[in-house]
Amino acid sequence: MANAFLKAETIAATALGLLERELVLSNLVWANAGFDFTGAKNDSVTIRVPAVLDAREQDWRAANPADIVLDTLTESSIDVKLNKDIYSAVQVTDEELTLDIKDFGAQVLQPQVSAVARAIDTGVANLIQGATYNSTVTLDAKDPWTGILEARSVLNKQNVPFKDRTLLVGADVETNILKSDRLAKVDQSGDDSALRDATVGRLAGFNVVTSNAIDPAAAFAFVPSAFVLATRAPAIPGGVAFGASQSYNGLSMRWIKDYDSAKLRDRSIVNIYAGFNVMTDKPDGRGVPKLLRAVKLTLPKAP
Repeated sequence: MANAFLKAETIAATALGLLERELVLSNLVWANAGFDFTGAKNDSVTIRVPAVLDAREQDWRAANPADIVLDTLTESSIDVKLNKDIYSAVQVTDEELTLDIKDFGAQVLQPQVSAVARAIDTGVANLIQGATYNSTVTLDAKDPWTGILEARSVLNKQNVPFKDRTLLVGADVETNILKSDRLAKVDQSGDDSALRDATVGRLAGFNVVTSNAIDPAAAFAFVPSAFVLATRAPAIPGGVAFGASQSYNGLSMRWIKDYDSAKLRDRSIVNIYAGFNVMTDKPDGRGVPKLLRAVKLTLPKAP
């Protein structure tokens, strides 16, 4: 039988798969590894926001019809900048590698990827919580249902798509929603992910997802395109004998391993470049761009 050697690409792909399953908030926003940052000024790329037009109506069978009105297409844009290098680095001694580690993926790679996933999700949480919202809603502590319906109405009036709407809730909001007994269960059989565990049900057209990364008394209703996560796998250094980069489904990751001969140990390093931004739109295609694809909800403060 031929020898089966574990390839760096295989390990990097395994790490990326682990990362995808570990992420919660990052799976709720627009993540696109296809942004081309190569040679970009200030490590930024520009995302084009399409122009919005209103249709007009011509007079029907008019004897002297008025001239048609020519509208102007005005596109807007936002910039996404790669400005985070998120990594996890651990040492593995010769003794550990020889006597202690039976499953490198489970004992070394999994904790590293989990650490990176938590850092990315924290970045997304900070992005969502720190955004300036055009609309905010106060929830009823006893029954948040009416506030959630109000948030839905706001998104509807702002022509936000119905597909993939999320209601991200903190721990206190989740408790109040569960007490209201209005949730519809969501069948996610076969979905092995942290997002599945965080999804508590469906309500008023929203997938309700809970997270301890946000304020317990806050909630956010949005569609994925409201928030942008850009990632890029760093290049493999020429001096590293064992390493690979992988990109899949809007995520990128690099894994490298080298040997420190002075201390007789391996070093396993997982890292990812990341950037975050809010997607803004001009109301009715005019004026100052605002965050229209998301609504902030809050519980009233206790007296």
